[in-house]
Amino acid sequence: MKIIIAGAGEVGFHLAKLLSYESQDITLIDSNKDSLSYADSHLDIRVLRGDATSIAVLKDAQVGKSDLVIAVTSSETTNLTLCMLAKQLGSKRTIARISNAEFIHNKEDLKFSDLGIDELISPEALAATEIQLLLNQSGFNNTYEFEDGALIMVGVCMPKTAPFVGKMVKDAAKIFPELHFMPIALQRSGTQYTTVPRGDTVFKEKDQVYFIISKEGVEEIHKLTGTERKEIKNVMILGGSQVGFKTARDLCVNKFNVKLIEKDKEKAFDLADMLPNALIINGDGRNVELLEEENLEAMDAFVAVTGNSETNIMSCLVAKSKNVKKTIALVENMDYFQLSHSIGIDTLLNKKLLAANNIFRHIRKGEVVAVTRLNNLNAEILEFVVKPTSRVNGKLIRELEFPREATIGGVIRDNKGIIALGGFEILQGDRVVVCCLPSAIQKIEKLFL
Repeated sequence: MKIIIAGAGEVGFHLAKLLSYESQDITLIDSNKDSLSYADSHLDIRVLRGDATSIAVLKDAQVGKSDLVIAVTSSETTNLTLCMLAKQLGSKRTIARISNAEFIHNKEDLKFSDLGIDELISPEALAATEIQLLLNQSGFNNTYEFEDGALIMVGVCMPKTAPFVGKMVKDAAKIFPELHFMPIALQRSGTQYTTVPRGDTVFKEKDQVYFIISKEGVEEIHKLTGTERKEIKNVMILGGSQVGFKTARDLCVNKFNVKLIEKDKEKAFDLADMLPNALIINGDGRNVELLEEENLEAMDAFVAVTGNSETNIMSCLVAKSKNVKKTIALVENMDYFQLSHSIGIDTLLNKKLLAANNIFRHIRKGEVVAVTRLNNLNAEILEFVVKPTSRVNGKLIRELEFPREATIGGVIRDNKGIIALGGFEILQGDRVVVCCLPSAIQKIEKLFL
């Protein structure tokens, strides 16, 4: 695919890096010379310096021949304008990054597609949604919902006490014969290797394991992994950023008790006006005494979303030392993901990764309706819609030429999630959730074309 990315900031550079690994034809546009020179020296892509809304620059980038234009500059106006221009100049598909989530909620009424904008993404709104999902599924350190929860992906770090530890996958299947879960990816503690578990895979202590579960499988996974479902009601949020505001607003709507700490006095007063159901505290969240005064020990969850990754990590460690059940930190540095479990924080979030997940489904072949890349794991989970022409249509799972580096986690049929085994027949219209390593992606895509 020929892909043009406007904006060499964190999201744009991360996307360019991921796509360049797949030998996509990437052009990166930015007006900042330093950002471009770094990308040019580190990635196998074409860089172009200039205003992304300049017609001359777009023509130089061959926008008329592009399959996809991704506008992820820091300016919402620039992103929307660029997508409109790109579509007029012949680009097949456009995606704009925005900060105002109202545009997404009213996407159908405003008819953005008529303006030439095919898709809108807000990394901040994605992060807020992810935080709420993690609080709802509080026993797990990673989670993702397919089709409003018909199937759920959960990640868990195996504790020593887990009944799973020392057992094979097929042993777990015997304990719960009416299978409502499927292990799809595993990373051994202390390694960077991701594997797709098979029947004879033995689970070990501190393994990071990802499962696809149906709604009935939540309790089963809690029992087998030795994790407990934690009741989350009282939540403290550090940082009144866009992510902090959106998270607090959404949690208040869902009847959580929310305290939000913001250092900037003027911003704190503005937040108090916008969030009448949350308690807004003006103070420095790095001050342990302040956290203790605000009854940190009574909190069920602590969410740190300031603009400083180190502040977020350190404050979460303070919360963990006070026995707060769930800690979530927003970080910018992807390298921190490898440290999350060893240092004791439940979940690290990264806006770049969330935005990339959302964009990747437009790059994959076949009718892909959802993609999520697993934190710190070299694996993707894709949700395909089975078309009449798909090679999987009408086939039993055991008949498929599925590579060992991939597995079917489950199937959604008539809005019901099913954990599908070898004797299950895949039909047109089914939504199939597949986990695969990078080496298997092209083979899997061909099965669903």
